[in-house]
Amino acid sequence: MRPRSSGSSGVEEARGALGQRLRELRRQAHLNGKELAESLSWQPSKVSKIENGKQTPTNDDIKAWTRATNAEPETEALLASLHTLEVQHAEWQRVLKAGMVGHQLELSEQDARTKLYRSFEPAVVPGLLQTAEYARALFSRAVTVHRVPNDVSDAVAKRMLRQEMLYRADKAFHFVITEGTLRNRVCSVDILLGQLDRLVSLTSLRNVRLGVIGYETQYVVDPRHGFMLYNSELVRVETYSAELNLRQPHEIHLYTSTFEKLAAVASYRGAARAIINRAIHDLTPDQPEDG
Repeated sequence: MRPRSSGSSGVEEARGALGQRLRELRRQAHLNGKELAESLSWQPSKVSKIENGKQTPTNDDIKAWTRATNAEPETEALLASLHTLEVQHAEWQRVLKAGMVGHQLELSEQDARTKLYRSFEPAVVPGLLQTAEYARALFSRAVTVHRVPNDVSDAVAKRMLRQEMLYRADKAFHFVITEGTLRNRVCSVDILLGQLDRLVSLTSLRNVRLGVIGYETQYVVDPRHGFMLYNSELVRVETYSAELNLRQPHEIHLYTSTFEKLAAVASYRGAARAIINRAIHDLTPDQPEDG
């Protein structure tokens, strides 16, 4: 059986703990699930899903629950638990509902606090290494997928501004990507070639380590998904539906250990450039011979 990733389990544990506390309040009020649902004009299945951690309650759900169970003094503590869960599991449609610029500004605030930035990415080039054209292609797709306001140009500008910190001597960056990242057609070939040229130049920056895991490499841990480590205090995992923000010590330890194992099998500097140049060669159209 494949183990669950720590990213999903941390969120599930928090949601389950909140549901368990709400169940305790219902039982203390001597109500069964059906009776509570009827008092709130809910479907009984909603009570079950919340108590079993299958559905995240809203602020109004929490307030209604504590009123119905005569536990209103518990409301503030329960709302605090809910808000912690919301920060930990931030759904993209909620994060991006006002546009993508706001999210880039939030990332900038985290950037300012980060001295050591580590990132593993098996699918797309990390945001801090992207060209403007590559970033525009990804942002444009996000607008379509998540149906959020189209502020792509401003979001691209903010991302490019964030990249200035790559040249700050007081910060250190360690990126690990796979050869597949270099070849995935998430944009046009012309844009991808420009992005690969940018990566070649980044391999020479003094405070940036860029590792590439070639196709021929034997992994010691599977490249399941991308993640970012901010100092030793936060792990950020991006899924199709949400951004997971993990702060539990055991989660940070797990992702730190995983990153070190991935970084250990990556190629750097000249060897990394060779892998990137191989991808450039394969993507470059053959030029017709003269004559």
